[in-house]
Amino acid sequence: MKPKSNHLKRFSAFFFALLVLASCSSTTLIQSTPSGAKLYINDEAVGKTPYSYSDTKIIGSVIHLRMEKEGYEPLYTSFSRNEEVDPGAIIGGLLCTVPFLWTMRYKSQHMYELTPIAKDEETSHDK
Repeated sequence: MKPKSNHLKRFSAFFFALLVLASCSSTTLIQSTPSGAKLYINDEAVGKTPYSYSDTKIIGSVIHLRMEKEGYEPLYTSFSRNEEVDPGAIIGGLLCTVPFLWTMRYKSQHMYELTPIAKDEETSHDK
């Protein structure tokens, strides 16, 4: 019976570790209208929208975004890791207090609408 007991312990430890590690990560899809805006996260160029962002930061972490597209005003915004409850992290937190740092996650999507530059502004910049 000892070999079965060891397998059960190993499986339980593996499942617990998997639960804790999976609960730490949070992902959100950053989109813009129109799409294809240059995206800067915390002042670092990361690509263009739509963009899938993922991290393992703790509750309350703030992500600063800047989006730029020719013909549109730059958009400055932010979002925080406190938008949705993460049930997996809560279960992990009941077993081990560390996952409580990740009990919240980002919304699955963030949509931002860029504002076109006014025609008067475009002509005044050209002069």
